[in-house]
Amino acid sequence: MSKERTMTGTAGGGRALGYGALAGLLLTVPLVAIFWLADAFLGTPFVPFDVLDWAARNMPGGLITFAIDTMVTIITALQLGETSTAAKAAEQLMGIAGMVITGVVIGAIFYHLARRRNAERLSFQAGLIPGLVLGLPVALLSNDVNFSALTMPVVNFLWILVAFAGWGLALVAMYNKLLASPAPDETPATQASVETLDRRSFLVRMGGAAATITVVGAGVGALLREGGGSATTVSYASSTGGVLPNADASVQPVPGTRPELTPVDKHYRIDISSRPPVFEEETWTLPVTGMVETPLDLTLADLRSDFRSMDQYLTLSCISNRIGGDLIGTQKWTGFSLQDLLTRAKVQEGAQFLRIFGGDGFHETVDIDLINEDDRIMLAYAWDDQPLPERNGFPLRIYIPDRYGMKQPKWITGIEVVEDYAQGYWVTRGWDEEALMQTTSVIDIVATDQAFNSDGMTYVPVGGIAHAGDRSISKVELRMDNGDWQEAQLRDPLSDKTWVLWRFDMPFSEGRHRIEVRSVDGEGEPQIESTRGTRPSGATGVHARNVDLVLDAETETEA
Repeated sequence: MSKERTMTGTAGGGRALGYGALAGLLLTVPLVAIFWLADAFLGTPFVPFDVLDWAARNMPGGLITFAIDTMVTIITALQLGETSTAAKAAEQLMGIAGMVITGVVIGAIFYHLARRRNAERLSFQAGLIPGLVLGLPVALLSNDVNFSALTMPVVNFLWILVAFAGWGLALVAMYNKLLASPAPDETPATQASVETLDRRSFLVRMGGAAATITVVGAGVGALLREGGGSATTVSYASSTGGVLPNADASVQPVPGTRPELTPVDKHYRIDISSRPPVFEEETWTLPVTGMVETPLDLTLADLRSDFRSMDQYLTLSCISNRIGGDLIGTQKWTGFSLQDLLTRAKVQEGAQFLRIFGGDGFHETVDIDLINEDDRIMLAYAWDDQPLPERNGFPLRIYIPDRYGMKQPKWITGIEVVEDYAQGYWVTRGWDEEALMQTTSVIDIVATDQAFNSDGMTYVPVGGIAHAGDRSISKVELRMDNGDWQEAQLRDPLSDKTWVLWRFDMPFSEGRHRIEVRSVDGEGEPQIESTRGTRPSGATGVHARNVDLVLDAETETEA
């Protein structure tokens, strides 16, 4: 091969990579928009989310923990809003970006390989190669992890294959336009410049078409999603309309303290899927199988009518909640004792555990002895006297006192009574087997604008929460600038299983100060003050704020 031919081949290979990457970008972005539109209009899978969910399920536990920690750090540092909402949005953007990048890479590789084979023009059938290379594994993994699509799995599988096959055919069409060699009798000196102009014009038209498809697909899809929703979707008020059980409590929270009862639509959501699974009440049932004398298959109406209902005010926290974090919320739960369900099913001798399965692929194991000892363990179907929100576990979820949310499946689809123990979803990924809640306390507000005078002294109200699972809180103390610890006032809680709101009227001292808080649970055990991260057993440490105190103004930062 001559030196001239080698140089030309090298330049052609580089140009092929560039054009392939560009073609991959121009074709994958509108493909994502088409998937979005089909998802909103027909209920087919939105495959970028499925790819991300599959990757997250198959990552090593340490890697997924690192990813979670990094995401939370960025959200906190940039103050991007409530952690679970921002994290879910970030996950979804990562899924979309991942698919676009994959399309760019495959486009570049395909063009490069075709050019190295000196392909003058490609047959359209050749487009099935990149289409199937990308589409077949995506269709398979989507079928494995998608629980929110409304269409049948076989329809989803075929739709994904057809969509990616079309993407591959379009990739070939662009190759033939951008890189196909001209015929020998069409190579005058001016041909190169004409080809360059033709390519530029073609790319401009393709860019415009891609942008149009993307904008229209994304816009119409968003409108359909906003106006649609499943039959189980409920509009929730921002706060409960009922009278709270501690309405007559003498201690009043400092304005700016988080609401005592978390609005349903503001309650945190942490789970293993980009989107919650979707169930219709009319078709959902709860099978209870395994080592039982009476296998059950109960509808949601059966659960509401056949078992004595119970209401509990409960605080639930994610084990990934950092000191001072917002992955914690309090609501009124309605359901029935799990003991009653096991009595109905008649558990056989030798059975020791329940394996509980969620509709998102999550699973957990619960000791039957623990259930028999604690009638507060419940299967819940309502929050705030309304059906569970789809995003928070409709139609059914479990509550186990004193455990973090990682032990408590949502969207329950089945219960199996078994003899042998099996590790739960997060336990297999290195998290604590028991996941008992740590005692924690948080400063929500240092209310300089609420400063008041009393007996010649100026005081600044400080407010926040303390929580210790089902062990209640007996004491909260604060100190400023490493001074003496002073006891705060405690508001009567909604129940012994909810957080306690506290307030402390702090003597005003102008300047910059460090304020710390600690608490003691109802059994007399102080919270652990040494700092420890969330993995594997939940965060410990003292929450603190650095505050610049001046009357009628406040500047504060996390310590």
